[in-house]
Order: sequence, then C-alpha cells, then structure tokens
Amino acid sequence: KLHDPISVYKAMDDYKFIVCTLLIMFFVGVKDDIIGTAPVKKLVAHVLVGLILVLMAEIRISSLHGIFGIYDIPSWASVFLSLFTYIVVVNAFNLIDGVDGLASGVGFIAATAFGAWFALAGDPVMAGLAFSLSGALLAFLIFNFSPAKIFMGDSGSLTIGLIICILAIKLVDFDVSKIHNEYILNISKPIFVMAVLVYPLVDTLRIFIYRAVRGLSPFSADRNHLHHRLLDIGCNHTKVVLIIYTVNIIIIGIPLSFLYLDTIYLLLIVGGSALLMAQVPFLISKKKNRSSPKKK
Repeated sequence: KLHDPISVYKAMDDYKFIVCTLLIMFFVGVKDDIIGTAPVKKLVAHVLVGLILVLMAEIRISSLHGIFGIYDIPSWASVFLSLFTYIVVVNAFNLIDGVDGLASGVGFIAATAFGAWFALAGDPVMAGLAFSLSGALLAFLIFNFSPAKIFMGDSGSLTIGLIICILAIKLVDFDVSKIHNEYILNISKPIFVMAVLVYPLVDTLRIFIYRAVRGLSPFSADRNHLHHRLLDIGCNHTKVVLIIYTVNIIIIGIPLSFLYLDTIYLLLIVGGSALLMAQVPFLISKKKNRSSPKKK
C-alpha cells in the first residue's frame, strides 16, 4: 500500500535538496581527484552539505527508537547527531574505496537492502532512489570488480556515501504509523541501518582510533584498513571483497531474524558481530601461521 499523496509530494520535494547536495559533493570529489583538496576544505564541504539537508530539507534523526531507553530527542541534539552522521557515513564510504569492487559492492548491498525496506514499507519515492543507486552500482561493479577497468575516485565514493546516508536517515526517521507490512514494522530501524552500514562504520571507527592513539591525523592515508590487512595476509582483491560482502550480508540478517528481541540485546549482538568482523584478518593470519611449517 502506497503513502498518501501528501507524503509522496513531501518526499519528491526532498529531491531538489538531494540533487543540490549531490552536485556539491560530486564537484568536491572531482577537484580532489584532479588536483587534490585539503582535508579541512573537504570537511567544510561536508558540513555545508549536512546543514542543507538537516536545516533546509529537514532530513534528520529525531528519535533513537528506544536505544539506551531514548526515544524522541531535542531539536538541537537532532541537528548535531544528524550532521555528525552525514560526515561519518560519507567519509566512511570514501575511506573504504581502497580495493577493486569494495566501495561499489558494499554500496550495492546497502542500496538494495534499503530499497527493499522502503518498497515493503510503502515508500515508492525513496525505494526508487535506492534501487536507482543499486542498479547503477551493479552495472559499475561489472567493470570495477577485480581486475578493475574503471575506478570511481572520490567523486564517486562521496556521492555514493551521501545517497546511502540520506536513505539511512530517512529510514530511521520513517513514520511507523504509515507502515502496513507487519514484518517491516517489527524490524528495529536503527539496528537495521547499523547492520547494513556495518563495514564502513566499523572500519572507519577502527582506523580513526588507531590514528588518534598514534597521534596521527584521522585523515592521513595508511594501509591499516581491514581490507589492507586482508591483502597483507595473502588474500587477493577478489577474496577480500567476497569475505567482506559475505560478512556484511550475514550481519544484515541479524535484525531481520531476531524481530522480537529487545533493542539493547539486538544492539549487543550486532555490535559483537561487528567486533568479530574486525578480527577476521587476524584470525585468518593466525590460522595460516599455525598451518604453515615451522622453520628449524
């Protein structure tokens, strides 16, 4: 069952802000791809885009839906939380674009998952945006999969990250009173979003902590991402992305399977699974070391 015409019109009205911010983000990425952009200038662009979407389009998180016992949050907290979310998610997709087919594949999985949710929830506008992105990424992935013939660069990863973030926030803030599908109604929206975005979020959090502990800039380049760790232990590009795709899909299945579990327990399961995912390279490395013959 589709939404009423007023809801559809509001969603369509959001598109003018979405297109505007996508253009800004795209050209910031193009400049960075061609001549480079200072991290501070990129951050200013992210803040500008976030403010347009939060304050003008009002695409923001207004409730935590029971996580830590918190439901509705004040307007000022909503603005800061939403702005922080935009900056983190957009940068997360930019940071994971280090292996053939990784950012495009993870983006395809996320867009498809969000598109299916919106379609079942009865929002054709956001479902259309999500499936348009997933279709474009699937076509791109054919040529971006290892060995890659084309690359997306910052202009692509930033644009993908922004669309995914908009879909994520729209999903979290979706009006449950307009959902007529019983199955979708019982899925914890914020936990589902976290599960869908688990790899870029975990990898970004891990790498920022790693750099902060060593006194490095959080925007400095290095080879400490999880996909780099998998490469270092002998996996090729194809194995790396297939491992990450598989783990991502398994974690997405958690909130879809444990529908009636309390939100805090579901958060702990997804969080624990994410921490386990971060240990995958080290577990594989330890297994290889045990199976390899010891030198005398």
